[in-house]
Formats: sequence, structure tokens, C-alpha cells
Amino acid sequence: MLPVATASAIKTTTHGGRANRPNLVNVGTIVWLSSELMFFAALFAMYFTIRSVTKGSGGEWPQAELNLPFAAVNTLVLVLSSVTCQMGVFAVEKKGGSDADRLRKMRFWYLISFLMGLYFVLGQLWEYRELVHEGVTLSASAYGSVFYLTTGFHGLHVTGGLIAFLLVLGRTYAAKRWTHEQATSAIVVSYYWHFVDVVWIGLFATIYLIR
Repeated sequence: MLPVATASAIKTTTHGGRANRPNLVNVGTIVWLSSELMFFAALFAMYFTIRSVTKGSGGEWPQAELNLPFAAVNTLVLVLSSVTCQMGVFAVEKKGGSDADRLRKMRFWYLISFLMGLYFVLGQLWEYRELVHEGVTLSASAYGSVFYLTTGFHGLHVTGGLIAFLLVLGRTYAAKRWTHEQATSAIVVSYYWHFVDVVWIGLFATIYLIR
């Protein structure tokens, strides 16, 4: 059995496939996500700057009607995927029970999260197609440029999260037993997934509601 460190103190336990947010991994992940937050903050600043300049010069903003009901449903699916992801974390961190039981529950919830995230990405691609048909392209206007850059970079981050889900799930099938490292990887992926969900809520409010 491998030692497990908690997030609040450097403390070991003797429970093999369970992790309670290790100090080093926790801090390292937070530092990395902080840099990602600054990146998205720059995208938000770009959006509001171009919006202000365009409106100030009498330009139309936005230049097409966005499908708010569709985007709201897509957003709800992504937010719910964060809930199912956290259920997977709870399964990993659950005290008592067998490693096999924790692994089975984690796989179930992470697979659901993956499918919901995939739905979100496909929905966003469908929305892009509809907007292109309406003449809203990356090079057609300032609005098109900033819309596709902000939502596109977020979509790439969501896609990265989907790949991470597959890697975590794949490792559980490839490995002979459920280990501390696998549990830690599952928890770290949840940090990232919650992050991209929160960023999207901000983007949704900015692009679809405030406009």
C-alpha cells in the first residue's frame, strides 16, 4: 500500500487506491490553473475592449442573433458534467469499501462526465456552423474574431479535458491494480474540469447575456 497525503497536512495513511488531495500535486495544479486564469482574463479584456471600440465607432455588436436557448442548454450540460465529475472524486476519496468498488464508481461518473463534455463540444461546433452560414466568420468582423477566439480557446481546453478523462480511464484498465498515483490523477483532472466549467460560465454570461 502507498502513503497518501492530505491537502491540509503532510500526513500518511495506509489506504492504497485512495487519495485525499496531496499537498504537492494540489499546489502545483493550483499554480498552473492560476496561469490559465490569467490567459482567460486577457481574453475577457480583449472582448470588452473590442466591444467598447466597436460600439463607440457606431459599429453593430453583435452582428448576428445568437441562439441563447441552445447555448443555455449546452451550458447546463457542461455544468452538470462538473457535478458528475465531482461524484467521481467522492468515489475515489470514499473511506471504507474495496478498491474495486471505488474504481467502478469512478469509472461510471467519469465516463458520464466525458460524454457530457463531448456533447458540449459538438454543440459548440454546430453553433459555429450556423453562425458561419449567417456570415459570422473569424475574418468577417471584429465581433466574429473575438467570438471565435474566446469560445474557440475555451473549446480547446474542454477538448484537453476530454483527453484527460480518457487517459485516466484508460490507465484504470491498463494497470493491474488501483494505485495511489491513479487516484491522484483522477483528482487532478477534476480540478481542471471544474476550472473550464467556471470559465465557461463567465464566457456565457459575457457573450450571450451581457453582449
